[in-house]
Amino acid sequence: MHLSHIMAAGMGGLRTAGDLVAWMQMTQKMKINAAKAYVAEKLGIEVIELSNEDVMRPIREQLGLGLVTAVAGSPKGIRAKRKVAELLGITINSVELFKKDFF
Repeated sequence: MHLSHIMAAGMGGLRTAGDLVAWMQMTQKMKINAAKAYVAEKLGIEVIELSNEDVMRPIREQLGLGLVTAVAGSPKGIRAKRKVAELLGITINSVELFKKDFF
């Protein structure tokens, strides 16, 4: 958990793409540059744009990946986490447990 906090906070977390990059590092054991390249490709942007709040806010809102400041009707919590798992093609344990219990 400590590593994920450092990584997400270092790149801006939900403000940018820090949490997405951290997920790839933790779940797929990717090095940071590979994780950034993978996430950028999935989002259809350049790696340099991953840390730009002006670029990432509309992308996160459009894809339902969660935001720091909630927007009415937009995914938050486990719903946003599920969207992250789908976008990145990864398994997130809490999402899988939620699916098991509620779907």
